[in-house]
Amino acid sequence: MTFTSSQLGEATGLLVPALAGGWTAQLPRAVPGGPPARVNAFDAMTFGAAGLAGPALAGGVAEALGAPAAVLVAGVLIGLAVPAAWRLPGAPGGREAGVTVGDLVAGARFVLGDPALARATLTSAGCCVAQGMLTACVPLLGERALGGAARGAMLLSCAAASGLAANAVLARRAVMAPDAVIRTSALVQAAALALAASGRPAVLVVAALLAGAGEGPQLTALFTVRHRESPDHLRGRISTTGASLKTTGLAVGAALAGPLAGRSLSGTLLLASGVAAAAGLRGARSAERW
Repeated sequence: MTFTSSQLGEATGLLVPALAGGWTAQLPRAVPGGPPARVNAFDAMTFGAAGLAGPALAGGVAEALGAPAAVLVAGVLIGLAVPAAWRLPGAPGGREAGVTVGDLVAGARFVLGDPALARATLTSAGCCVAQGMLTACVPLLGERALGGAARGAMLLSCAAASGLAANAVLARRAVMAPDAVIRTSALVQAAALALAASGRPAVLVVAALLAGAGEGPQLTALFTVRHRESPDHLRGRISTTGASLKTTGLAVGAALAGPLAGRSLSGTLLLASGVAAAAGLRGARSAERW
């Protein structure tokens, strides 16, 4: 039986929430007493570093050796991570968290029933919709403002590098509660997207740096809230549910922006800015109500 590239992509995508959320859920077991702020920041920084290095590595290998070689390298890298994953501590009593249908339902109910966790999850998912819209606009931004569609990827690299730097700074000194960071970061991303709508090269770079400064700390704060609010027996399910919503948000944003960007690139970016702002403001209002 042969599989098309789209079918392989769909199958791989099914595992993304488990990898993105499930591994992060193991931190409280790997760090006795719960992960401190610096551990959460480092965890988020590894996401940013991978997001920065992965596409660059894939592109370099594909350019030099072809796309099949790039896929092979990706598989090898995942294989190298297996020993580390195998040594992660298991759930108390030898039972892995969230392996039953009942735990799946309980995890989703807990996310919706816990005010702080619901706010954090929905705000970050809304921001992911805006991020997906920006990603869909990047090639056009590169083509129209930076001299080539491929150069648009530079904006994503700027955002990733800025996110790493912001997390490195905040890991040394917390300036506000993680719940407030999630909401504030959404508004920072909204401002960045509004700046990007200008389409001017220098402003685009500033906008990308500002977007990363919002995205990086928001992810760290989200991890902190999840670890703080989640009971141990549901932590894996809660993290996986959150990662699923974020992945869905990215996909929805990209699908929404695709047809819109061709008609009005600046309008699409302003819409993305509105989505991020709405996520942040809704989170703030919910915090006041609860």
